[in-house]
Amino acid sequence: MREPALTGRDGLLETAGDAMAAHRAVLFHGPAGIGRSSLLGALLRQLPPAAHVLRCAPASEDAALPYVGLIDLLAVVPRGVLDGLPPEPGAALRAALLRGREPSGAHSRLAVRIALLEVLRKLAGAGGVLLVVDDLQWLDGPSAEVLAFAMRRLDGADVRMIAAERVPDGEQPERLRCCPPGTAELPVPPLPTSTVTRLLRAATGADLPPPVLRAIQRTAAGNPLYALELARAVLREGAPESPDGPLPVPRRLRTPLLDRFRTLPEPVRRTLLVCSAAARPTLTVLHAAGLAGAAAHLSAAERLGVAGTDGSGAVRFRHPLIRAAVYADATAHARREAHAVLAAAVTEPVEQARHLALAHPQEDEATAATLLAAAASARRRGAPGAAAELAVLAARRTPADRPAEQAERWLAAADYACDAGQRAEADRAARIVLEGSDSPPQRVRARLVLLRNAGQALEGAGSLIEEGLHDAAQDPVLKARLYHWAALRGLLRGELAQAAGHAERAAAAGDSADRAGALTTLARIRSLAGRAAEADAALTAALNLLGGADGGPESRALVRMRAVLALDSDRVAEAHTQITELLRTTEGLAGVEDRLAGLVVLTRVQVRSGDCRRALRTAARCTRLLTESGVESAPALYAAALAATAGGAPQEARRLAERAVRASAADGDRLFLLRALAVLGQAALLPGDTHGAAAAVEALRRAKEIGAAMCAADPPLLQWYGDLAEALVMLGETDAAGSVIQEAHRLAANPPGSVFAALERAEGLREAALGRAKSGAALLRRSADRLRELPLPLELVRTLIALGAVERRGRHRNAARAALTEALETARVCGAAPLEARSAEELARLDAVERGGGPELTATEARIAALVGGGATNREVAAELFISVKTVEGTLSRVYRKFGVRSRTALAHAMAVGPLGASVTPISSKLPSARGELGPRVVDIPG
Repeated sequence: MREPALTGRDGLLETAGDAMAAHRAVLFHGPAGIGRSSLLGALLRQLPPAAHVLRCAPASEDAALPYVGLIDLLAVVPRGVLDGLPPEPGAALRAALLRGREPSGAHSRLAVRIALLEVLRKLAGAGGVLLVVDDLQWLDGPSAEVLAFAMRRLDGADVRMIAAERVPDGEQPERLRCCPPGTAELPVPPLPTSTVTRLLRAATGADLPPPVLRAIQRTAAGNPLYALELARAVLREGAPESPDGPLPVPRRLRTPLLDRFRTLPEPVRRTLLVCSAAARPTLTVLHAAGLAGAAAHLSAAERLGVAGTDGSGAVRFRHPLIRAAVYADATAHARREAHAVLAAAVTEPVEQARHLALAHPQEDEATAATLLAAAASARRRGAPGAAAELAVLAARRTPADRPAEQAERWLAAADYACDAGQRAEADRAARIVLEGSDSPPQRVRARLVLLRNAGQALEGAGSLIEEGLHDAAQDPVLKARLYHWAALRGLLRGELAQAAGHAERAAAAGDSADRAGALTTLARIRSLAGRAAEADAALTAALNLLGGADGGPESRALVRMRAVLALDSDRVAEAHTQITELLRTTEGLAGVEDRLAGLVVLTRVQVRSGDCRRALRTAARCTRLLTESGVESAPALYAAALAATAGGAPQEARRLAERAVRASAADGDRLFLLRALAVLGQAALLPGDTHGAAAAVEALRRAKEIGAAMCAADPPLLQWYGDLAEALVMLGETDAAGSVIQEAHRLAANPPGSVFAALERAEGLREAALGRAKSGAALLRRSADRLRELPLPLELVRTLIALGAVERRGRHRNAARAALTEALETARVCGAAPLEARSAEELARLDAVERGGGPELTATEARIAALVGGGATNREVAAELFISVKTVEGTLSRVYRKFGVRSRTALAHAMAVGPLGASVTPISSKLPSARGELGPRVVDIPG
């Protein structure tokens, strides 16, 4: 099993290996716990074996013992080597090794140095020497001087060295003189937070709650030993009461960290304890807390390297763990006193309430009420995480004889935690109420929080809704809210008819906001079913109920839905205005799920408008939003995949889309599964080859089947039909492509222009693949004109690439160049990197054709010609390209006609000697073992 301290150190180990090869000596240096010794051991294991390995690893107590390091180093040296030394150096060395009198005087000390130099030279001449010195800082002074003397005089000798020295953060090693000249100094840096997370999971076998994990990362500051010890302490002793509270620090970490702190006078230690308890300690806060000598105290602490102040008066501990250790080392009474003086000193309401709670850990109604008021204030100011923390403290300070008030405070904590995206904390608080409250309404509200906290994963939430309806039997408002959740669950499960029924029941009861929310969900269901007029009517009714946008959750959902409907109707500018205004006005007010939903819509809008660079940034915001919650979100992954498909790398787009598919399937969310499959298909089409087309067909057929099972017929789904038809054409499955296009037209009831354009593009490519290039080009030109008017630049680029390819095959090279040049320039302006690359590739092929002439082949024809020319059978070609044998036979007939040949042998000869020889590389007779080595493409039909 890999040593935990080596997690994330592969790059540094590789650098160390290269440094040993170049310099023959390496010195790792860094603070305690950073992993120097582990790296030293790992490097030693990967080096070629040496004839003589001399090692020592002194401890702190060895530093005062003369020559103990030398004794360790020479312990394995054969006696014959020592006995062969000249008399005087030999005698001096034996004395240093406690085999005679201790050397005294400068002459004897020089003799010891010469003796070691001679020993190393003899061993170097007898197969080489590797010196390994760990914890160089503890090497006793006499041994260090002897080693430094020898290292300066070993030029040309076969002596290598690995050493490690502990130095404070940011400082340089002090014992470099003990290493050979030219030694490579390698500082061991802190680990990034993602690596710390992996290390803790691997070493402890536990998934720590996200707030605790963040606290460990913040306190350990990338130090693997510190992180492991803190994690084990949390698992052993429990997490702190407050998510932002100090972590338990085990005594074996505290002792070395606080050795200097404990030598300070008691007033200085008290000042540092107050600093460790404060959220943002400053000299101003310390003076307000009555610590008049704070500046002098911190100067004393700075001289010992414990803590100090910067130019603004802010207090900085030398390392975050020292701060945690100072707090953990204090008595409970001293900590309460520190929080009490801070509660009186700070003016920020949230921090003040937190100190008040920690100064009074006992049940107290007045304290609990103050904490809850501070929590509400924090939430109004856009700090739901702080609000959740304070509400938890309020619930815990509530006297046991007030169970109703305590349950209300736990519900507030659950609600705030849900807003902050802290799913584990929200779940914990809601379940306390669900399991402990005697009030049916409180239990229903707890279930409502759990439903909201589930995100897209409502598949298994049926029992929450059913049991909630039982508890809400006498409360129509709560029943309406549960029916709304039943509608959302049905929508995500693809049960559109049942979902519509639940939404209608929810819209018939409750207050105006609840009814508006249900109507917004009904609009979403109707839109997905392709009933745009009914969706508009539901949204209008919702808007009338709200009397305009008020910024609440229902209003935000309404604005998002209006933006989505505008986007699906090709009113992209209108959708952009609506969603950007929503995000601007609700910044800090909306919860994580609300903000994520808005950012996903914004990503879609930006992609449709051709603003690919901003789409990538917006998708990154989606990802960052959920990083702290530790939850993988299918919508966030979908947004990232969509943006990468438009403006990133095709491989990354496919990887993200595959993750989105898996996450949606795990949640039971068929709505986002549809979208994730669609973007997976689009990403697979980007390279324009048959392998990608086969993957696209698989993904898009699955999306089509799911959509059919849901009776879905909204515009995005119909556009995906066009993508599927294009992929089928690329595989030579023109009949299947025609069926898909016909089905889309049957489903389309007044579709927007973008749907017609997508289907026209697919039909144009199909016509060209069937040999009807003129009608195909006409359809593609009509599609391009439609897309220019809308405007939808990325769809336009796809159509222009297709038009350029068709015109080139029809030998209309001026028309082909005009289309491809417009595609390239448009893609470049949009930042659509994948389509820009495709446009440039097609132009390069046009240039090659103009130079060499010869027949024009489609992508599928070129691949089949290459395989057949290389000796593959029709069945082998079908397996390689993921198409049917019948398609191979039909395509091969067209290839024969274009080359003017009648046999496979003649085709191979024509390809080898004809003008296409530079463009099509025949496959060797290694098939089927040579699969995947198909050479460059000739022509690609765009996806």
